[in-house]
Amino acid sequence: MNFYTVVLRQSSGYWVALCLENGIVGQGNTQEDAINKLKEAIESFEIVYESETNIYKYPVSIEQLHEFLYIQEKEQDSEIYELRKVYA
Repeated sequence: MNFYTVVLRQSSGYWVALCLENGIVGQGNTQEDAINKLKEAIESFEIVYESETNIYKYPVSIEQLHEFLYIQEKEQDSEIYELRKVYA
């Protein structure tokens, strides 16, 4: 089980979870749904990453994080973010 850093953002009534170590995203109706979807995506990615030679894994850049945090900025009444550690 690995440790991951996750940024959660609420957008248009649902939650989006972004893993900073590999750029994988999960979304759900609640924070926990988004994290569970992210964990599933990470587990699936790790299986493929270990079995394929042409799969790349790299951390999210500052520019990508900025885009994730400020997308749809004008459409939202308030910004809600959360930073968590997740084991998957």
